Amino acid sequence: MSASSLLRRRSSRWILAIVGWTAVGLFFASQTYLTYATSGGRAPLGFVLGTNLFQWYLWAALAPGIIWLARTFPIDRQHWLRSLPVHAVAGVAVALIAWHVNNLFQQYAVGIRRTTPLVYVFHQNLVTYALVVATTQGYLYYQRYRQGEVRSAQLSAQLAQAQLQALRMQLHPHFLFNTLNAISTLVHKDPEAADHMIARLSDLLRMSLENVGVQEVPLAQEIGFLERYLDIERTRFGDRLVVRMDVAPDTLDASTPYLILQPLVENAIRHGLASRATAGLVSIRTRRTDDMLILEIRDDGPGVPAGGPPKRGVGLSSTQARLEGLYGAAHRFAWTNGEAGGSVVTVAFPFRLLAAATSTRLPESS
Repeated sequence: MSASSLLRRRSSRWILAIVGWTAVGLFFASQTYLTYATSGGRAPLGFVLGTNLFQWYLWAALAPGIIWLARTFPIDRQHWLRSLPVHAVAGVAVALIAWHVNNLFQQYAVGIRRTTPLVYVFHQNLVTYALVVATTQGYLYYQRYRQGEVRSAQLSAQLAQAQLQALRMQLHPHFLFNTLNAISTLVHKDPEAADHMIARLSDLLRMSLENVGVQEVPLAQEIGFLERYLDIERTRFGDRLVVRMDVAPDTLDASTPYLILQPLVENAIRHGLASRATAGLVSIRTRRTDDMLILEIRDDGPGVPAGGPPKRGVGLSSTQARLEGLYGAAHRFAWTNGEAGGSVVTVAFPFRLLAAATSTRLPESS
């Protein structure tokens, strides 16, 4: 947002605030005037307007400080015990300030020597303070609701991008050519193995398009998807691809972002294996550390270049963006060199249990 746009936006807010407080002042001025008129009294219209408008313009001047207190000490489920005493003291102080300043205005600007007793206005001032705080809290709740809607829309878009990225990888012509070529060879040599490969390819493509709109699934489901992907990659690389899995049993029901492992393993294969003729090792490890779920994907390739990690492709970039959207600062994502060589991608996020029955699970292939 440009400086001029920001200035126009702030000016509009100030204008709306002034119009709003003026409307409140005119409303109470009309009430005061009608009260005098119907009771047989007499009050000059200018006097009634001046005193009421000054009173509410004073509240307009006090409102920014009250709003700041409402933002700093929110009255919500987590902070109400700390915030209520602060607002009780501040409410009394603001009520006294408003009463004293109004009396000064009446004495020195209007010429009324008699001061208004505090008991006449104290409760009204407290209610006014409470209304400003309540309005601010309502606006903050609305802001959080709107931010939640925007965040949900962003996560849905990122999930769709991850699904499409996985599907694009699977439908890559070279990948499909090698897979189908291997199947055609197995049909004559080992029909049972060919049938197994066809089932794995079908499962993988189907799982890529299932669970539309789902953000998280049990880790066991992610492992199932990954095993089908690795089955096809083993067909592509043969004995050159060695995979080791160390999945802690207590992590299988952990809530895991949908389609997060496949792009990480694909990255390990591409950077650690694709450019070499000898066999390569990819290790997948999961564990729970305190209240965090840790996913590690290692390869024994050349490692991260000395100048730092290469430019991340769509897979890693979208993975990190989804982690940021789901967990904010509570996640970790790192791509570093391993102590014994190769590179390591480490992902950590809060550990939460998600029963396997709560998400769609693909039947076991024959």
